[in-house]
This record gives sequence, C-alpha cells and structure tokens, in this order.
Amino acid sequence: MKKFFEMILWNTRLIVLLAVILSLVGSVLLFIVASWDIVEAGMQTIAYYTGSIGHEDSDIHNLLLNTIISSVDLYLIAVVLLIFSFGLYELFISKINIKELSSIKVLEIHTLDQLKDKLAKVIVMALIVAFFSKVLNMEITSTLDMIYFAVSILALSLGLYFLHKDSKH
Repeated sequence: MKKFFEMILWNTRLIVLLAVILSLVGSVLLFIVASWDIVEAGMQTIAYYTGSIGHEDSDIHNLLLNTIISSVDLYLIAVVLLIFSFGLYELFISKINIKELSSIKVLEIHTLDQLKDKLAKVIVMALIVAFFSKVLNMEITSTLDMIYFAVSILALSLGLYFLHKDSKH
C-alpha cells in the first residue's frame, strides 16, 4: 500500500507538464504577436514615407517607437515563459540532455532558487521597458511631475544596481 501510494505521489509531478506545455505555447504566441506588430509598424512606416498615408494623418515616429517598445516588452515576457517552462521541466520532470551539445548557459537551472532569480531579473527588465513606454507617452505639466519622474528613474537605477550587484556574488 505504501509503495503504491508513493508511486502515485511521485507520478503526480507530471501535472507540471501542463504548465510546461502551456508556457511554451504562450511564449511562442507572444514571440509571434510581437514580431507581427513590428512587421505591421514597418509596413505603416513604409506607407507613410512612400506617400500612401497622408503626413497629417498619423505621427509615424511615435507609432513606430511605441510599437517597438511594446514588442520588446512582449519578447521579454515570452522569454520569462520560456525560462519558466525550461526550469519547471528540468526541476520536476527530467534533465534536458540536448543542452549538453550547446554552450548556452542561460537556460541551465538546477534549483528552484535559480529559477526564481532568473525569472525575477527578466521580469524586472520587462517592467523597466513598460515604464519606458509609459514615460514616452507622459506629459510633464508641473514641477511635481518632473520630481516624480526623476525619483522613479532613481528607483529603477537603484534596483538595477542591486540586481547587478547581487548577481556577482
């Protein structure tokens, strides 16, 4: 009875495959959507400069910049999902043997703490990109807005400093 229960308990770890597969699907979808957004922005830029779209109809520079920044944000979130799926698979299911043929160490995860650290770093970068996107569309109308802007940049800088400092140890 004990052996049977332990076998069932051990095999329940395979439910993690659901998270691995769906994270991979989500990652691929985000890569496709972000890439498509950039292609569309490129086509709109070409149309703008070839005269297909009137110059007064759109602000192509803001459109292009916002699209690229939001696409970078989507790429970073896709990378989070990719790292998450690799980490879960290696921690709960099996080591990936194909990795030994490659010198890429980014996806090498041995403990849950390593997975959390890698995810946290990429998530912080995604938040910074999202912040940058918001800043581009922000209108500074008062001195207080400028102070908030400066303090937020300082906070981001300090966060990156401590994140980088921690990775050296």
